[in-house]
Amino acid sequence: MPARTVVILGGGVGGIITANNLRRRLPDEHRIVLVERNAEHAFAPSFLWLMTGDRSPEQVRRPLVQLLRTGVEFVHGSVEGIDLNRRRIVTNAEDITYDYLVVALGAELAPETIPGLAEDAQTFYTLDGASRLRDTLARFSGGRVAVVVAAMPYKCPGAPHEGAMLIADCFRKRGLAGSTELHLFTPESQPMPVAGPALGEAVRQLLHSKGIRFHPLHSLTSVDRQTRTAHFQQGEAFQYDLLVTIPPHRPPSLLRDTGITNPAGWVAVNANTLATQHERVFAIGDVTAIPIPGRWKPDVPLMLPKAGVFAHAQAAVAAARIAAEIAGRQPREEFRGEGYCMLEAGEDRAGFAYGDFFAQPAPQVNLRQNGKAWHLGKVLLEKWWLASPGPKRELYATMLRAGGKAYGVPVVI
Repeated sequence: MPARTVVILGGGVGGIITANNLRRRLPDEHRIVLVERNAEHAFAPSFLWLMTGDRSPEQVRRPLVQLLRTGVEFVHGSVEGIDLNRRRIVTNAEDITYDYLVVALGAELAPETIPGLAEDAQTFYTLDGASRLRDTLARFSGGRVAVVVAAMPYKCPGAPHEGAMLIADCFRKRGLAGSTELHLFTPESQPMPVAGPALGEAVRQLLHSKGIRFHPLHSLTSVDRQTRTAHFQQGEAFQYDLLVTIPPHRPPSLLRDTGITNPAGWVAVNANTLATQHERVFAIGDVTAIPIPGRWKPDVPLMLPKAGVFAHAQAAVAAARIAAEIAGRQPREEFRGEGYCMLEAGEDRAGFAYGDFFAQPAPQVNLRQNGKAWHLGKVLLEKWWLASPGPKRELYATMLRAGGKAYGVPVVI
């Protein structure tokens, strides 16, 4: 069998899992190359705990090379071009030719696309943003707080609701609950509409129990820093003392002319195989656009949420299919659209949503009872992710699988 080179673009959840799984599956003569512009990897689900002061930046980030298996080549550089015809990747560090390509470049945050948003809003969607917001919350003395989903789509459908509930918990601990109003605005018709009305109503009730006022169908158009006012497409305006946003997301601009994107700029893939229309080119994670049963609006189909759990599962499938092809076997693994979310609610408690997002005629997702076990599960997932490949990481994986089995939930690790 001739030696092959597999190049993975992006060192997020999907990229790391793809690289490690391929290295485990393929003999050493095959090159596995991961290209990433950041030398350090930060575990995004922990940004919420960084915001609340329960973590420090050092606790939630690691040098990327520490998370990769021995034998994975790491190219520290930015992708500047993708030549699909010549099977060549141009970076500011070196050019690389490939036999197989996995695009895992994620989604970019673009607060500048809404007037005034970048100047006055804070966010927990980045490491630096969560650190700044932690300090702001510690100084906050009361008033009106707006948590705003600025635009669709966005990463992690549960994060805005988690963020709002954890902020409410911060205020409760500081004795500010009586002097603070907390509002959550979103363009969506309900919390997490992709998961169905039953789960949406359960999350709505959870928000209500925390004193959070939920405002659906509110599309942000601009922010006035001078008057501290958020303006919405519906003609409404909201004056705030603190504005926390989930910024607009956009696809990586360098993909625009590659021929693998849809009109919105996201990569179109086969929902089950993650293959693009180009031979030996796969895409996984937040950079993809995968339609699922149901509609968000009459003329807008539902799309698979952009979430780490899906990037993880897709990476495992893409790696397995590539390894099978290289070995001369028929690929059989498929992505099934199953996923879960541990929904942090404050007070060291979390809910657990699990379901089939490919189910007909609509996704079937259920929310398990809020409790400490699910919070501990998320803590264990964090420990597993940030551990270097080796015995300790395998121990965490065994514990996660055992916990999932005990609660009747399959855990993909």
